[in-house]
Amino acid sequence: MTDINDTADTPDSSAARAGTPQLPDGAQLARLRRRTAAVLVVSQMLGGLGVATAVTLAAVLAKEISGSEALSGLASTSAVIGTALLSLPLASLMAARGRRAGLCLAYLIGAAGGAVVVTGAVLGNFPLLLLGMTAFGASSCANLQARYAAADLAAPDQRARAISFVVWATTVGAVLGPNIAGPAGDSVTGAGIPATAGAFVWGSAVFLVTAVLIHLLLRPDPLLTARALADAEADAASRDASSGEAATGPEGGTGVHPPAARRGTAGGGRRSLRAALAAVAGSANAKLALVTIAAAHTAMVSIMVMTPVDLGRHGADVELIGLVISAHIVGMYAFSPLMGWLADRFGRLPVIVLSVALLTCAASLAGTADGHHTQSGLGLFLLGLGWSAGLVSGSALLTDSVPQRARAAVQGLSDLIMNAAAGAGGALAGLVVSTAGYGWLNTFAAVLLVPVLFMTLAGLARRETTGGRAPDAADVSADTARK
Repeated sequence: MTDINDTADTPDSSAARAGTPQLPDGAQLARLRRRTAAVLVVSQMLGGLGVATAVTLAAVLAKEISGSEALSGLASTSAVIGTALLSLPLASLMAARGRRAGLCLAYLIGAAGGAVVVTGAVLGNFPLLLLGMTAFGASSCANLQARYAAADLAAPDQRARAISFVVWATTVGAVLGPNIAGPAGDSVTGAGIPATAGAFVWGSAVFLVTAVLIHLLLRPDPLLTARALADAEADAASRDASSGEAATGPEGGTGVHPPAARRGTAGGGRRSLRAALAAVAGSANAKLALVTIAAAHTAMVSIMVMTPVDLGRHGADVELIGLVISAHIVGMYAFSPLMGWLADRFGRLPVIVLSVALLTCAASLAGTADGHHTQSGLGLFLLGLGWSAGLVSGSALLTDSVPQRARAAVQGLSDLIMNAAAGAGGALAGLVVSTAGYGWLNTFAAVLLVPVLFMTLAGLARRETTGGRAPDAADVSADTARK
């Protein structure tokens, strides 16, 4: 198998210089899928470790430098803003140059951001620290986009599982990160760096290692290879149609775009947002996927960020709060392979319904706990579980529902929307709790899920009108032929 990306940025440019690239056959494709999945899982473990290590002490560092507890939350907010702002530019780069280029650049920006945070800490410059945190948010872009990279080459009926294993890999970083923040701080105090900034030194180093790993091992590029495979299969179908061997599609056509038309749908970096919006506008399932991911993420973040405050008001100590948040993290990541299997086995839409049910139950339990800490812990565990179901099934449905060449742009749009919505939700959560109470916050979070439920029920109704075949399953089976 020829690496179609080692010698060129895109399969099309490779073909232009050296003829049609050699594409993997069945056995080679199976090996390539396993290799790609392994590289992404390892990179996700490292990237998640870098993020979790630094974010653990971000608020503490911000308080030390600013001298104000009220400003301490701006560090994490800046990181979320950075993730949202960089989502589309990085997606545009991936659309033009592939996953490897985008993921590497994201981790390098994150590493540079960590260095700026450390500089701000040493100089006692709070604005500089916030600027660094904004750039540091690029690392979260890479962690989020890695799940889509796993889906690029996955078989259509295994996409959700491919996504879920990359999400699961985040568990390692989420668990280990907070535990190594202390040693990271101890390792830099001799150099005149504040101990709370040591986590960013280590985080930046981990991001650099991750970028090198992806650059060296994520070959051939999964997105560009998937496009080349789809183009080759569509070309074959087009030739069959022109010779009368293919069945005639709706309105007398085959539904297969000629090569020139397919290349024109790539969108390019400058038209990434326009291409994403056009692709989403043409698919009810894509709209549902975007709403699912954004609503699930916003509900989760809004409740999660204020739960420690509510627990503290009811007498919980730091150890108990940490235990409840740990249960939440386990729910978020540890069971994602189960959610992926369910989404592949029973369809994306039923798992979205499951996500709504779990998140609603979580909001009910957490919002009515009123000092019953076991109930709070169960509620937060279910909150993470519902988020996992929504993220995995929504991400798989989004990938299923848009053309191959618009996927990177649409996926970047999805990350932009989910992070912007969650940032707004997290910022408003404190205001809601201070004015109306923690119970009302959970009620409002549950209300966010109502549109998701109605849109999903409408999708299931469409499935009934198609003789029991799910719309998302139909999209999957026709995926290559359409694109």
